[in-house]
Amino acid sequence: MSVGVLALQGSFHEHLAALGKLGVKGVLVRKPQQLEGLLGLIIPGGESTTIARLAEYHNFIQALQEFSNKGKAIWGTCAGLIFLANRTVGQKKGGQEFIGGLDCTVHRNFFGSQLNSFETEITVPELVAKEGGPEKFRAIFIRAPAIVEVGPSVEILADYTVPTNESTNVFSAAENEVKSQSGKKVIIAVKQGNLLGTAFHPELTSDTRWHSYFLKMLGDNENQTSASIGVKPEPENSQQSPQLKDLPIFQQTEGLSFEL
Repeated sequence: MSVGVLALQGSFHEHLAALGKLGVKGVLVRKPQQLEGLLGLIIPGGESTTIARLAEYHNFIQALQEFSNKGKAIWGTCAGLIFLANRTVGQKKGGQEFIGGLDCTVHRNFFGSQLNSFETEITVPELVAKEGGPEKFRAIFIRAPAIVEVGPSVEILADYTVPTNESTNVFSAAENEVKSQSGKKVIIAVKQGNLLGTAFHPELTSDTRWHSYFLKMLGDNENQTSASIGVKPEPENSQQSPQLKDLPIFQQTEGLSFEL
């Protein structure tokens, strides 16, 4: 099974590493013709305007839309989520072209600038039900967007309550939008048919459950069983094991978190 990772800009190596830990061959996609034969595609976090402009330059937009229309699974993380949204708020002057498909409105940089990046524990019942493991997932938000509106066909997988304590360092300098939403919930993970979107970066953690969840979506869309997907740890001496497999930086042991 081959899963593509759009490699125009952003954290594509980290996604490749996570796939390798699950025994899945990841393919770096830099040209539209490389989409042929793939069962799914991950659009990584990065700078959404840069990714969109590079996608336009390399004639990716139509190819990605056709890929999605075929029912192929696509997962967008952070900037990738913006790229998949039908509607956006806070675009840069001049706008940008998107793939679309997710019936939602995404607020670009909802949580503020790079200085407002943060980590937090979130609950994702659907993820735990499908993948098991701890009840909480450590979510990393880097100049992150948020989903402020969804259509009736969109399944909400996770939300987040904006802190009301303005003395919290993470939000003390955040944009007015965050302050006006204090105490309210915003959506941070959704699924709609063959599309998955997360406002955070699962690829920057050692927890591969989101990647495993996405791989099972490939099986659902191809009328395969999860067993046929082959989602299992890859032997350390495998020829297909990526050299980058240890890139994810966050680990959690006995309730304590640390960076490597």
